[in-house]
Amino acid sequence: MPGSSFGTLFRVTTFGESHGGAVGVVVEGVTPGLGLCDADIQAQLDRRRPGQSAVTTPRQEADTVHILSGVFEGRATGTPVMMLVYNRDQRPEAYADIRDLFRPGHADYTYFHKYGLRDYRGSGRASGRETVGRVAAGAIARKQLAQRGVSITAYCKRAGGIECEALDFTEIEQNIVRAADREAARRIVEKILAARAANDSIGGVVECRVRGVPAGLGEPVFDKLDADLAKAILSIGATKGIEFGAGFAAADMTGSQHNDQMDHSGFLTNHAGGILGGISTGAEIIFRVAFKPTASIAQPQRTVDVHGHEVTCETHGRHDPAVFPRAIPVVEAMTAIVLEDHCKRQAALHA
Repeated sequence: MPGSSFGTLFRVTTFGESHGGAVGVVVEGVTPGLGLCDADIQAQLDRRRPGQSAVTTPRQEADTVHILSGVFEGRATGTPVMMLVYNRDQRPEAYADIRDLFRPGHADYTYFHKYGLRDYRGSGRASGRETVGRVAAGAIARKQLAQRGVSITAYCKRAGGIECEALDFTEIEQNIVRAADREAARRIVEKILAARAANDSIGGVVECRVRGVPAGLGEPVFDKLDADLAKAILSIGATKGIEFGAGFAAADMTGSQHNDQMDHSGFLTNHAGGILGGISTGAEIIFRVAFKPTASIAQPQRTVDVHGHEVTCETHGRHDPAVFPRAIPVVEAMTAIVLEDHCKRQAALHA
């Protein structure tokens, strides 16, 4: 399927549907000799899996990874790594009542007009379950990046109108919305649970910080580092916007305010978010991504069916009342994939 592959020298291709037999990924460009085992991948998949808290879908999937190729005696061989995760708790019959309806906020209408048919079972390829392959591939990229001294941390920055004021990385995995602010996390959880009780959903903003990236990564003009990061992040379902550094606030600043001045120790500010001219500066890379409210809500909504008849639609089933908590490891994974790809491209430039 065109559009299912991403990357140049570190390249990933995902496959599978939400309620099909399995989902997975093929990863090319893994460094030969890299120590790699199931546990390296499983740790990240466990952060993404459904059914992990009161603010996620109750669908129960262990998301156990199976490495089928590219690893021998605990080390990557340099050939493509294929990883598979079987779907165990799929219930396609739950979608029978809406098989001919275009659900508001979903990709039903657009997929139907692109292909002339659609997989109505939980959105098929448009489902968040597709991201299993991304997270698995990202786990490999993260391990390679860690050897280069690069760390990636994403967390909830804002949700349901509640802003996180504190920035404590130790709090992120201690609360179910992965916020770096304990008090804000408590209020956000309450907001999500209230939305779920009202058969509604909320959106949120995820911030990502990357440390240890050397200056010089990025390929002018069309493969700028921020451009590739933006494409990677916006390819995640439910994303609606991205900004780097000062982002849209830069439009209200003067040049003297926005320019990152320097002294002998480096940059004095980081309004650029660690990227200038599409190339990393060596400063911390910072960006934020907006996730829309979950489209699947059990409220009556107006829509049409495949025959053009006006109908009322209610989407029942097992759905996240907020996408962003489980999307945070996906943001980290796509960031890792882009950075590892550009590390390899930079190394090839100077080979």
